[in-house]
Amino acid sequence: MLKEKADMLVGDVMTPDPACCTSESGLQEVAKMMLDNDCGCIPVVDSEQSKKPVGMITDRDITLRTVAEGKNPLQMKASDVMTVNAVTVTPDTTLEECCDLMEENLIRRVAVVDENGSCCGMVAQADVAINADEARTAEVVQEVSRGASSI
Repeated sequence: MLKEKADMLVGDVMTPDPACCTSESGLQEVAKMMLDNDCGCIPVVDSEQSKKPVGMITDRDITLRTVAEGKNPLQMKASDVMTVNAVTVTPDTTLEECCDLMEENLIRRVAVVDENGSCCGMVAQADVAINADEARTAEVVQEVSRGASSI
């Protein structure tokens, strides 16, 4: 039985088992993970064993915080450019609550953590677009984009 869109949970729409890096991972390694996994964001975790999110790193972070500043990305680590304090949800968070968090925090992606706090998935705007109704999708994109234009 298909769930109604209003009843959807993060666990129904998330991308499971995302590639993760640690704060000590080199930026070239992180960029290669993005290429191999066809994504623009990698959760930064405290260790490969616990996988507890400590931040996020995006392709934009790498570009703006290294290349645009004339730094050599081959000599930098994830901790040099990552955004700290990743916003997280659980698989049993409603998609509506997840959208609210995306809007409030002006973010396009949210890490999903399991009962141990370990990263087990990701929800991106694309997941919202595919699974939420059109009006809700438009609202999320508009709010996140509006905030990004003021940064």
